[in-house]
Amino acid sequence: MKKTIPTALALVAASAVSALAQGAPEAAAEIAAAAPNPGNTAWMMIATVLVLLMILPGLALFYGGLVRAKNMLSVLMQVMMVAAVMMIVWVCYGYTMAFGDGGNAFISGFGKLFLAGVTPDSAAATFSDEVIPEYVFICFQMTFAAITPALIVGAFAERVRFGAVIIFSVIWATLVYFPIAHMVWAGNGLIFNWGALDFAGGTVVHINAGVAALVGCVMVGKREGLGRDMMAPHSMTLTMVGASLLWVGWFGFNAGSNLEANGGAALAMINTFTATAGAIVAWALIESFTRGKSSMLGAASGLVAGLVAVTPACGTIGPVGAIVLGFAASAACYFFVAVVKPAAGYDDSLDVFGIHGIGGIVGALATGILTAPGLGGTGAEDFSIAAQVWTQFLAVAVTIVWCAVGSAIAFKIADLLVGLRATTEAERTGLDLSYHGEAAYHS
Repeated sequence: MKKTIPTALALVAASAVSALAQGAPEAAAEIAAAAPNPGNTAWMMIATVLVLLMILPGLALFYGGLVRAKNMLSVLMQVMMVAAVMMIVWVCYGYTMAFGDGGNAFISGFGKLFLAGVTPDSAAATFSDEVIPEYVFICFQMTFAAITPALIVGAFAERVRFGAVIIFSVIWATLVYFPIAHMVWAGNGLIFNWGALDFAGGTVVHINAGVAALVGCVMVGKREGLGRDMMAPHSMTLTMVGASLLWVGWFGFNAGSNLEANGGAALAMINTFTATAGAIVAWALIESFTRGKSSMLGAASGLVAGLVAVTPACGTIGPVGAIVLGFAASAACYFFVAVVKPAAGYDDSLDVFGIHGIGGIVGALATGILTAPGLGGTGAEDFSIAAQVWTQFLAVAVTIVWCAVGSAIAFKIADLLVGLRATTEAERTGLDLSYHGEAAYHS
């Protein structure tokens, strides 16, 4: 699991840099011992590109198809620009905040600002005695930092100023994403030292994005004409294509988090298949009983719900347990999307909280159950379900509270600087023309 990397990474990188400086025989031996494994390196480079595929075009098309035609390009631009800006922020200071040397339980040190000291010869440790180039690890984690705030934009799609989205994303990542990533995955992180299991980002990515989405859609307010105007997705075809690309890219997300091309990656891979398949079937069955018809939108929603739920669990549960998790995630997410959201009255445009937030919570808690060896998981013989579920609950609770507070601050600052909400005229015209001066489609 990823959780042992940061401390080992620091040790390996430090020894490699020291060896280069010394030029001594023993130093050369250290370099040889720390030579990157070509197979693992190649796999991690592929996994990194697969996660980029999740963002562009996967997430962009998935969200773009779900909004009205007049807002299609605005969503594509928001996803693309958020990802690009976050890549720059990650290199400048995000990486050192999350995975730098030293620091405390909440944040790493700042010794690697602007990637200071990182060279092509720097190494990052995996989970055995192998290493990969540190640049590869930086790029892999950079894609996680890029997609997480991009997920949030679906909650307030069709009604937020473009500049506000970018400003919010930078502030939010600084206050929320980087500290939570450190707490969960760094060797001296608060949640890591509790023993919480999060293989590929259930708390760091999905609960974080989901909670921020809920805070955002409440603070921004409802779309103009909600409940009166037709707001159906303008292209379920594009949404299906985007969802499919998300599934393909998610293998980089989950199997890549093993950091090695071995049986651990294979376990994450098969779980990414089975959990997602179970969730798609479950959502379709639920709709057939409750609505009399199974929709493409429902199948796509189930697909994402299954992927989200298996993310924290993919490296520690069995394939059959993953199917059960997929069914449970679809049921929980469907309930929040179809029952809780209408009853509560908040306008989460593309159900980011209902699917990513709830799916992430279900997956994080279920990890504490399905990791048990008696249920097909990889836990030790003395694995305690009750103790692990309690640890998972604490990790989820800290993430929710930290993210809710940090998100509210980030949204408020963005609102004070440029204003969050688009004007009524801009909403009615469509954000494509209002903020980008172009249209996705022409008669």
